[in-house]
Amino acid sequence: MRRVDGEMRRLCAALLCLCVLGSSQWADACSCLLSHPQDAYCSSDIVIRAKVVGKKLLKDDPFSTMRYTVKQMKMYKGFNKMQHVQHIYTDASESLCGVKFEINKYQYLITGRVYEGKVYTGLCNFNERWERLSLSQKKGFNHRYQLGCGCRIKPCYYLPCFVTSKNECLWTDMLSYFGYTGYQSLHYACIQQKEGYCSWYRGVSPRDRTTTTNATDP
Repeated sequence: MRRVDGEMRRLCAALLCLCVLGSSQWADACSCLLSHPQDAYCSSDIVIRAKVVGKKLLKDDPFSTMRYTVKQMKMYKGFNKMQHVQHIYTDASESLCGVKFEINKYQYLITGRVYEGKVYTGLCNFNERWERLSLSQKKGFNHRYQLGCGCRIKPCYYLPCFVTSKNECLWTDMLSYFGYTGYQSLHYACIQQKEGYCSWYRGVSPRDRTTTTNATDP
């Protein structure tokens, strides 16, 4: 009986956490699961750094679409899909997960999917001003994250949490932070080691040797 009660308490805690995490999105009719930036990289067709230089509202769609014109600075993923991105498409309404970019102000890290030769993105994708990314995140999008696309980042919403296979890294940012601003999101990548295990990796400088921690650290 105590074991059943304990399981029920943990289940209720998990549901409460999910409600808190999603309450603001639900209010706007757009709900997104939190993901580590590495997962955002691995699940995207296109990852670029670009400056948004123009926009146009397309009225010929059932649901209005905003087309952003971008000046691509660098492509990190997607060469097999297209060589150069000129336009980014998103829903015109934030309530339908459309993302808003400022024009001629910032460089953005933009992730998205390709459909019929067009790049689509939204609030559930990872889109952030470049200068707001940590150094580790910039290195991650540049080359590290691709080394861990065979790994699984397992979210931990409540304690205790455990990994269940050798290819998992335990993601605990939700215990004290919300999503992208957590310490693991800002500074770590989940990388597969020679032994076949995945573990958190944090590179300090190019001259340093690979530094790893076990699957439950940090």
